[in-house]
Amino acid sequence: MNEVNKVIYIVLAIFLGGFGIHKFYARKTIIGLLYLVFCWTGIPQILAVVGAIITLFKPADQNGNILV
Repeated sequence: MNEVNKVIYIVLAIFLGGFGIHKFYARKTIIGLLYLVFCWTGIPQILAVVGAIITLFKPADQNGNILV
């Protein structure tokens, strides 16, 4: 699991999640590549928005970081 800034992760997931940018930010390269390969289907965008909503409810530490 990697520690990332919660706000940056959510913003990336909402706006660029269809291309897997939020996964690359979280250092999950293989999943990011899968999002990128299938970006033309629209499915990664749906998954990214759902992931962003779930991430909203994860508690952050004092620095605003979460584990993903």
